[in-house]
Amino acid sequence: MSALVPAVMPLAWMDAIHRWLGLGELPEGPIVSYLTRSLSAMYAMHGAIVYFVSLDVRRYLPVVKCLGCLAVAFGGGMLVLDAAIGMPTAWTVCEGPIVMAIGVIVLALARRLPA
Repeated sequence: MSALVPAVMPLAWMDAIHRWLGLGELPEGPIVSYLTRSLSAMYAMHGAIVYFVSLDVRRYLPVVKCLGCLAVAFGGGMLVLDAAIGMPTAWTVCEGPIVMAIGVIVLALARRLPA
């Protein structure tokens, strides 16, 4: 739920991080502010759901499997998107493939549990 921090951090901090990552100046405008904050809040919500589901994995096993499949698909989509829009190589290699790997691990572990 650490994703809540960027949801409320000042835009100047976001700009500093953006520059530090080598992405240049963070564009200004309502859509940039909206997307950065709402995406951070959505990641926090996802973290809360994953935490809640983890409290009773057997009960929520279908949800765990669904989240694993979604992670594989989302990671693949992010890999394609990152490459298509020209994100830095390190970013592209570290984002999508890692999310996909986590999804595969979740699915592999879920298969070990009785339904």
